[in-house]
Formats: sequence, C-alpha cells, structure tokens
Amino acid sequence: MKTALTIAGSDSGGGAGIQADIKAFSANGVFGMSAITAITAQNTNEVRSVQYVDLKMIQEQIESVFDDIQVDAVKIGMLGNAQITQVVANTLKKYSPKFIVVDPVMVSKGGHYLLEQSAVEALKREIFPLASILTPNIPEAEVLIGSTLHSEDEMYLACEQIRSMGVTAVLLKGGHLSGPSNDLFYDGKDFHWLKADRIETKNTHGTGCTLSSAITANLAKGSTLLEAVTLAKCYITTAITHSFPLGSGHGPTNHFYDLYKKSNMIAR
Repeated sequence: MKTALTIAGSDSGGGAGIQADIKAFSANGVFGMSAITAITAQNTNEVRSVQYVDLKMIQEQIESVFDDIQVDAVKIGMLGNAQITQVVANTLKKYSPKFIVVDPVMVSKGGHYLLEQSAVEALKREIFPLASILTPNIPEAEVLIGSTLHSEDEMYLACEQIRSMGVTAVLLKGGHLSGPSNDLFYDGKDFHWLKADRIETKNTHGTGCTLSSAITANLAKGSTLLEAVTLAKCYITTAITHSFPLGSGHGPTNHFYDLYKKSNMIAR
C-alpha cells in the first residue's frame, strides 16, 4: 500500500485538519500518517483556542516517520507561525519527498486566523519552492497576490502570479465566487478547468483539507498532477453532495460515502 504523510493541525471536531486528512487518505486508498503542528479546540461553529506543538516535537514526528517508513507523498496544511514553517521546511529538505501538496491554510470557516500574518512571507519563502502543487481558495489567493479576485477571468492571472512564487503547479479553487464551483489548474504550460455545479449546503467544514489530501493520495498512487486534481475534484464533489448536518454550524463532508455505498451500508 502507498503512504501519505500529513503535516497539519488537529481539529477536535473531526471535520478538518489532521482528522479530515487521514479520512481522505483512507478513502482514497493510501495509508495515512501524521505530524501535528497545532492542537485546536473547535467545533462546527468556531475555533475556541489554538496551542502550537513544541518545535522539536514537530521535527521529531516528521523524522520518525521518514526514518522508518517509505513516504510516497506529503500534504502540508496548517503551520500557524513562521517558526513552525521554518522547522517543517528544514526537515522536509532533509528527506526530499517526491510530492508535496501545500494547502495554505490561513482562516477557518468561522473566520479564525490559523496562520499568523507575519508567517505569510515565511510560507512563500520556505515552503512554496518545495511544493509540487499549491491549493489556495480565493481569499487565500488574494492574500498571496495582494489584490482581490472577482471573476473566473481574473483567476488566470492569479494562477500565473502564484506559480511565479516558486511552486510547480497551482489549483486555484473558485468556490468563493458566485455561480458554479469551478477550480482552475495551472502547471506553467496549460490551464485546465475542473468544473462542478454549486451544491447548496452549509456542510462544507474541511473541504479544503479533504481536497488537498485526496490530491496527495492520488499522487502517492502514481497519478500525474492533472489526473490527481481531477480525481480529487470528483471525490470532494461527492463528499459535499452527501455531506450531513453534524452539529449546529458547518457540518462535515462525507469522506466515506462511496465506500459505504459499495459495502451496502446506509450512507446519508
């Protein structure tokens, strides 16, 4: 079995972060491992508090996995601050994994900042050059390029600007715009739209984590970048379509809907 390592924060509510990553890895057929950068106290409504993990412990989590287990792909999620960003970058440079998928987690669904503003430059400088693909949403892309995005036409230039920061490829998610939920993939040569109808639901907690983890899993299994994002887009669309109202806020996606269906278990 292929493997994937997620380096991200823990979500006590189970819908995003490490918990969503491991579920998405499993649903997409790879063995998931984790290095936790932060512990968050959160639910479907809010992030109540965040505690960063000790820097040495973060480093040792990553090293302990690489020193014993073949890592076929890495996903980076919440890093939190510049110090953690630097440690993660330095440790990954030591091992040079073939694929690194970066989800530049900045703000939670409830509006809580998960990346200190002072760490944005560190993220660009230390992590972007390591990235096989970056998966920002519209608000994250706006922070990165320093301007607002109002249309799909403007997404083309944003992809070019973001890729010029050192990443190999970009998947710019268009879900925050009005209309269909279309994402734009750019590898430096070609643009490809990944199209999907907008699903009217508030249960979208962890969608970014889940999508980037599905991309990671497919890269681990040997897909090309374009194949990986295409398969992941289909997976997250299904997971959102069959999401469920857990809690009183933004419920989670249904990570295992297809598996439940195949095994004749009841799936919502």
